[in-house]
Amino acid sequence: MVVRNHIIQVGDQAPEFCSTAVYQQEFKQIKLSDYIGKYLILLFYPLNFTFVCPTEITAFSDAYDKISQLNTEILGISVDSEYCHLAWLQTDRESGGVGDLNYPLVSDLNRSISLDYNVLNIEGKALRGLFIIDKEGLIQYSVVNNLDFGRSVDETLRVLQAIQYVQANPDEVCPANWQPGDSTILSNPNDSKEYFSSI
Repeated sequence: MVVRNHIIQVGDQAPEFCSTAVYQQEFKQIKLSDYIGKYLILLFYPLNFTFVCPTEITAFSDAYDKISQLNTEILGISVDSEYCHLAWLQTDRESGGVGDLNYPLVSDLNRSISLDYNVLNIEGKALRGLFIIDKEGLIQYSVVNNLDFGRSVDETLRVLQAIQYVQANPDEVCPANWQPGDSTILSNPNDSKEYFSSI
């Protein structure tokens, strides 16, 4: 197994990859750099045909319109082959499949992507890693869940909107539980008092 020396962190350039994905029942080559100029959500998950995974994968697909309106795309990534992805996509939701999705599923059969993003566990599966990558290819957010519980689409959307807000307004920062339309904090000692005096 290949060992990576550098552990990626928020603020780092997202590691490049090129792999086979399945989208709209077809195989295609996907590179991370294809998405420069857009925000990107990477959804690592353990395995197809499991229990929590289809709930997450379909929840993000169902929210795709909201996400794409924010100039953002999604990639699902697991250590399954592209043929296993295709079989899962061709299995309806009622039978534990995911049916047609609004975004590609990427094969990481050699586990190199999961290694690069530091989400590969000792069993050779990807943990539930979620990364938000900005338009310049920088990692702005990462969260990793253990295998037995899923991630929140609503929280991912909230964080994505906060990232985009502060990037568009570099003199402001978003407080805890910020939602679009809420007050922000001016990021200097004197002006920040306006926010703190209001709460």
